[in-house]
Amino acid sequence: MKNWAKGVVALLLTFTAGCVDIIGFMSLYKTFTAHMTGLTVHLGQDAVRVHAHDALILTATLGAFVSGSVVGRILVEVGLRKKLRSPASPALLLEFVLLFAVAWAGVVPGWRVAMVILLAGAMGVQTAALTRVGSLTVHTTFVTGMLNKLAQLLSHAISLEYDVVRGRHERLHLRPVVYRQVAFIASIWVAYFAGAVTGTATEMAWSVRALFVPAGVVLGVAVFDQVKPLGIEEELRDKGER
Repeated sequence: MKNWAKGVVALLLTFTAGCVDIIGFMSLYKTFTAHMTGLTVHLGQDAVRVHAHDALILTATLGAFVSGSVVGRILVEVGLRKKLRSPASPALLLEFVLLFAVAWAGVVPGWRVAMVILLAGAMGVQTAALTRVGSLTVHTTFVTGMLNKLAQLLSHAISLEYDVVRGRHERLHLRPVVYRQVAFIASIWVAYFAGAVTGTATEMAWSVRALFVPAGVVLGVAVFDQVKPLGIEEELRDKGER
C-alpha cells in the first residue's frame, strides 16, 4: 500500500479513537478509554483522596489498555512471522468485535465498568495495529505525542526556510517532504477532534449505541486491508523503540 493510503487509514483510526473516547466518557463512567495520560492524572488524584473504588476502576482501565496493546502487537507479529497477506487484520477485527459488543449491549446497569474496560482494551489493540506511516511514528489513539511531533516538524520547516533564505539551496528539495509531514501530523489532530465532535453528536442521539459508528469505520478499514494490505512489514523496525 502506498503511504498516502496508509495515511488515510491512520486518519480513520484516529477518528475512531476520538469517537470512542468521548462516547465512553459520556455514556459509561466519565472515564476516557484512549487518553491514558488524563486517566493517570485522575488515578493519582483518587489515590491521594483515597477514593479506592474509583482508583480501582481506573487501574483496571489502564491495565486493559496496556493488555490490549500487548495482544494487538502479538497478533501483528504473529501475522508478520506467518507472512499473512494482511497481518494487521486480526487486530483490527478484534477491535471491531470489542466495539460492536459494547454497542450491541447498550447501557447495561451494573456492567458499565466492564464495558469501559472492553473499550480501553479495544483502544489498546488499535494502538498496536498501526504505528508507522512511512518514516513517521504514528499514534492513532492519543494526540499529545502527535502535537509534539508537529512542533518538531514546524521547527524543522522554519529552520529549512531560514537556510533557503540564506542561500543554502541544497536543502530546497526537502521542502515538499517536510510540508507533507506537517500537513499529515496536523491532520491527525483534526481527525481526533472530528471523532470527538461526531462521537458527542451521535452519543446525544443514541447513547452508547453510537459506538456502532466507530465500529463500522474499523470494519471498513479491516475490509480495505484485505483488498489492499497495509504493508506493515516496516513495523518490524519498531523493535528498537520499545
